[in-house]
Amino acid sequence: MNGTGASAAIGAARARARRKAQDRFGRGDRSAVGRWFWEIDRVLLLLVSVLIGIGLVAVAAASPAAGVRYSDGAVVVPPLYYFYRQCIWLALGIPVMVAVSMLPKDIARRFCLGGAAFFTVMLAAVPLIGNTVNGARRWIGVGPLQMQPSEFLKPLFVVSIAWLLSLRQQDKSLPVIPLSGLLTGLVALLLMKQPDFGQSVIFLIMWMALLLLSGVSAKLIGGLCGGGVGVVVLAYLFYPVATTRIDNFIYGQGDTYQVDSAHRTLVHGGLFGMGPGGGTAKFHLPEPHTDYIFSVIGEEFGLIACLAIALIFAAIVVRVLIKLLDEEDPFTLLASAGLVTQFGAQAVINMCVNLQLAPSKGMTLPFISYGGSSMVALSVGFGLLLAFTRRNPYLSRSPYVVKWSTRA
Repeated sequence: MNGTGASAAIGAARARARRKAQDRFGRGDRSAVGRWFWEIDRVLLLLVSVLIGIGLVAVAAASPAAGVRYSDGAVVVPPLYYFYRQCIWLALGIPVMVAVSMLPKDIARRFCLGGAAFFTVMLAAVPLIGNTVNGARRWIGVGPLQMQPSEFLKPLFVVSIAWLLSLRQQDKSLPVIPLSGLLTGLVALLLMKQPDFGQSVIFLIMWMALLLLSGVSAKLIGGLCGGGVGVVVLAYLFYPVATTRIDNFIYGQGDTYQVDSAHRTLVHGGLFGMGPGGGTAKFHLPEPHTDYIFSVIGEEFGLIACLAIALIFAAIVVRVLIKLLDEEDPFTLLASAGLVTQFGAQAVINMCVNLQLAPSKGMTLPFISYGGSSMVALSVGFGLLLAFTRRNPYLSRSPYVVKWSTRA
């Protein structure tokens, strides 16, 4: 080969290499990772990444206060103990979220159905073999290897109920509404035995949201709302946990130390906060790294930072709802809406407790509070949300998808 031919061959090889490099993660990349990259909602992925980053900073700020609270004469908890553990949980949770988000929708649905059945059985076993922490029996496990079945059940259960209600679009005579109500009521009763009234409320909220979206009649919705008020009244009259918390919230009776301390900590930093590590009121919080981390953020980074976090949660909810406006598959619509309702409702309840706008619930702030079961379960739930909101840029909508209808 002469010099000119060799130069041409080298030039062609370099051109092929450049095209290959340009196609990597380009729209022409048909690998599993490439398809995932172009199908995933990257805005949602960015927003949850911001929350995770904020959570790491917040846990680092709250960890010294939590360490002081849980230290005693025999054991001294290092100042950044919970921060390092949170990094470990994130190292486990983030790959789980990415792996779940890569599941095809039919496989994700089957995964949720099987998982919901398994964790419902685990939830029923909690009163028998569960461990008691801070007066509540919610965990199963030995030593540091403990999990909270209700946390894992939430995303799996809401997708399962979404699939059940989506069957109405194929056959209106199926008794899926009463069946879904019975299943939700069963889970709520199991949770109240722990006791965990806050999680019971989350499950009922998810069920009501799915009923609204599934197109049930206004008369049924009105009846259910009335029934919900009746359930709250009955819980107040006959369920001591609800009675105590509602009385403490409305009348200021009993021990209001937790919510009072949270509110004082939240407003102590003013608009712009005391600065990282500058908070002092956080050392009086009962659970600064979990339930009341929002107050720690308010003290150290200011109410402006709290408002920014609330807006990020709102942006995630709005982003998902906007994407669902043109969704034609009933199951995908209900599953995505149910998952984002669970995510948003948990965030709102936690923030309202910190602001003294709701009774204490013992509920974490998604991706910000410290937690093992909570972090991994939230990663599973958000991974499912990313999986169900994926859009294939190469294929048009299937002609076999059932058209969505909101008529009963």
